[in-house]
Amino acid sequence: MKAEEVKKLSDEEIGVELNRIRRHLYDLKSQAVTEKLEDPTQLGIAKRDIARLLTEQRARELAKTQA
Repeated sequence: MKAEEVKKLSDEEIGVELNRIRRHLYDLKSQAVTEKLEDPTQLGIAKRDIARLLTEQRARELAKTQA
């Protein structure tokens, strides 16, 4: 997920997407423990997506308090 895509999402959609990606990251971590991952780079990608979503969420919160 790119930053431009994140900025197009509504506040509610960001929350839903955060939950989905966090669940996916949890599944990847548990899969890494029990078996070998096909693509270990998925862990980093999921973490970066979470960070992008949280950053946009926080920026919107700050924009609301500034206005």
